[in-house]
Amino acid sequence: MSTIELTKENFDEIVSGNDFVLIDFWAEWCGPCKQFGPVFERSSETHEDLVFAKVDTEAQPELAQALQIQSIPTVMIVRENIAVFAQPGALPEEALEDVIGQARALDMDEVRASVTEAAQGEPAEAEQGQQAQGS
Repeated sequence: MSTIELTKENFDEIVSGNDFVLIDFWAEWCGPCKQFGPVFERSSETHEDLVFAKVDTEAQPELAQALQIQSIPTVMIVRENIAVFAQPGALPEEALEDVIGQARALDMDEVRASVTEAAQGEPAEAEQGQQAQGS
């Protein structure tokens, strides 16, 4: 499968409409991005059951900012609407394959439970901090 160009207009549709999306954040002027591009493309041909997408950070600065992308290239994996991996740097082919394998092996029920637990824990921790300051 060839890669899809992600934009702020199609991002939600692509990410929420697919269970496993790999995203390459890149820019034309970025040397490491150009080196990583062919690795990402070859992987997309190997894993035809997954969605591979690219975000040109120059053309889509709002999208890159919303996803807190601070350096490029950055690879992000979103499974079932949850970002399970995000790492800056041009990954070697073997490392990308390893990350894909690890993301495939995730128990998404456990991931969702962990996300829910973390979301519920944040207000309680903030509340405890406020109580400590007020005493």
